[in-house]
This record gives sequence, C-alpha cells and structure tokens, in this order.
Amino acid sequence: MKNSFFRYRVALTVVALLFTSSATSFAQSGSTRPRRVDPATNQTPTPTPQPRPATSAPAVATAASGSGDTARAYALLQQKQYAEAAREARAAAAADPKNSEAWKLAGFAAFYQNQFREAATDLQRALELQRAAKEEDAPTVDALAQSLVRSDEFERALPLLVSATTRANAKPDAALLYYRGLAEYRTSKPIDAERSFNAAVKVDPKNSASLFYLGRISYERNQTDAAIAALNRATLADPRFSEAWTLLTYAYLRRAATATVSAQADADYLNAVRSSDSLGRVRPGDETAAALNGQALIGAKQFPRAVAVLERAGANPNAQGPTLYLLGVAYSRAKNFPKAIATFERAAAKTPDDVNIYRELGYAYEVSKQYAKALAVYQKGSELAPGDADFKESMERVRPFAK
Repeated sequence: MKNSFFRYRVALTVVALLFTSSATSFAQSGSTRPRRVDPATNQTPTPTPQPRPATSAPAVATAASGSGDTARAYALLQQKQYAEAAREARAAAAADPKNSEAWKLAGFAAFYQNQFREAATDLQRALELQRAAKEEDAPTVDALAQSLVRSDEFERALPLLVSATTRANAKPDAALLYYRGLAEYRTSKPIDAERSFNAAVKVDPKNSASLFYLGRISYERNQTDAAIAALNRATLADPRFSEAWTLLTYAYLRRAATATVSAQADADYLNAVRSSDSLGRVRPGDETAAALNGQALIGAKQFPRAVAVLERAGANPNAQGPTLYLLGVAYSRAKNFPKAIATFERAAAKTPDDVNIYRELGYAYEVSKQYAKALAVYQKGSELAPGDADFKESMERVRPFAK
C-alpha cells in the first residue's frame, strides 16, 4: 500500500425527493486519500414546485345577471359558501345550458374550492358562450387561465395569459405575469418566461415565486451567481419557501465545487450550510433536507456535525441509499472506519449500482487493513465501471496484501 496519500474530491449523490430527477451529484472536497477520483459533473436538479401565487384567486367583477338561480349562486359565492354556490350555479346551467353567467359562477365556485379541473371546464364553457355573444369579460379569461395553469394545462393557458397581461390600459398584475411565466417555462420557452418573471418582480419586488423561477432558470444555464442572487431574494421574501432554500443550497455547493480559490470554496460551503440549516427548520425531520444539510456540512469539513445530522436520518430503517452513503462519508472523514464500513454496507444493500459506495467502502476496508474485503469491493466497483482507472489502480495496490 502506498505511503503517500493524495487529496481528492468525492462525488456526493443525494436523491432529491421533491425533484423529478432521480439524483443530483456534486463534487465535494475530501480528506486525505490513497488515490485520486475525478469529481462528478454537476447535474441540474429539476424541481417542480408550484409556488404560491403572488395574489389571491380571481374575483367576479360584477354581480351576475339573469335568472333568480344565478343571482342566488352569486350571493352564495359572495358569502364564501362555495359548495352551495356551485350546486346552485350548475342547476341553473343544467336548466339553461346557454346561460354563460351560470357556467361562470360554477367555475368560480370550483376555483375557490381548489377544484381547478372542474373550474376550467365550467369557465371554458362560459367563455365560449361569451365569445359567441361578443361579451367576453376579463374575469372569466383570467380565472380560466389560472385554472388551466393549476391543472398543468400550460399550452391551453398560455394564449389566455398573454391576452390577460397585454390588455390595453390594464394595470400590470404580478400574479398573472407569474402565471404567464410559469406557463412559458413549462412549455420550454425559458427566454419568454424570464421576461415575464422579471415583469412580475418589477410590479412586486417580493414575488417569491417569480424570484424562485428566475433563480432556477439561471441555475439551469449554469449562471450560478445570478441564481444565488435571485434565490436569496426569494428566501428573504418568503423564509418558508423550502424549494428556494433547497435550490439555493445546491447553487452554493456547485459554486464551491467549481471555485478555483480555496477561500471562496470554503465561504460557499459555509453558505450552503446556512441555507440547508434554514431548509431543515422549514422541513424538520425530512430525510432529503437532512441529507442536503449533511452534504453541505461535509463540504465545510464540519464532520462531527454532519455525523450528528445524518445519524438521525440514517436511524430510520427505511433511510435511502444516498443518505446512508453520505453518513458513511461523514464517518470516514471523521476516521470512524468501523461505523463507516457498516454504513456503506447498508448503503450498498439499498443502492447496489452506485459505484461511489464501492470506492468509499473499499477505502474504509483498506485503511482498516482488511485487504481481502477491500479487493473484493474494488472488483465489484470495477465490474460496474469497467473503464474506471481508479478501481484498477486500487485493485493493484491492495492485491499483494489480500492473502
């Protein structure tokens, strides 16, 4: 075994459960090691939250006209008796299917109950009848657009939102601009989305949802500084915005991993610790939040704290492989190799195809002078990554001692 050890970066992979992607890898600073491992490439997490809109739900602009049933439905809506209003309005629509006011009121009543698909169906019918009579009104368009966005029907929503945000002489509405940006983002129009989110923030500088997406767009472009700036504003505007804290932590970790000056890397790892601490306060007991906090603490070389955080998450028998992997790394950096070995073995049982586990487990066996086990683990890693020169070098290094 070589006496000279080298510093290297270890790829720490955390499964971000609130993201749609399966895993996100970042390069983290490691401690003294017997071989060099290239850092993993920085992949972009793809969170899909639906942040809170900047304003409340749309309102019916004027009292409904028409039959007594629609007048009663309107009165119930004003009294916030939404279920009763919906029943009354739908009864009126059944009696007179061409009653646009009845469909409109039914749609608004559904909207206020968060029944967005039902709201979209009723409001679409109302809008069609209004257009046929050349009596289209803005509240119906706006409510339909928001119902479609909140039903994930972004293609249908976008033309309505463009119309709603470009009306002549209309005062800019931050909520509608946010919804337009979200629809543009979700229909793969990031440049248009950025423009809409910026317009929303111009109207409402504390629009945390728009600031979050500006940060996310910058993050996905690898414009990490801009992402951090926007996400810091988002968390300042809404300190309980967990998705913003999560992505801000990832952004700090990315910038730390790519820093060319160690002082800058150290500062960003500490920033990642602070943002992930805030995430933990918003989502106490959440495994993903704990894993991200542990990852930041490892990067900041606060290994005892990382162990404490990750031990709580790892104590759950259902703890996920990436969480256990991070706990094993924390034990290893704290030089508690017996616990590191036991934890990496648990991690391997959970995620047997993660080659990074075998790098770390092999090393823990190697420094514990369990050379035969180290060789077997390095061989397993080499089988999973046959082109990886590090595993080949590690096998050659321990083979003479694996008697």
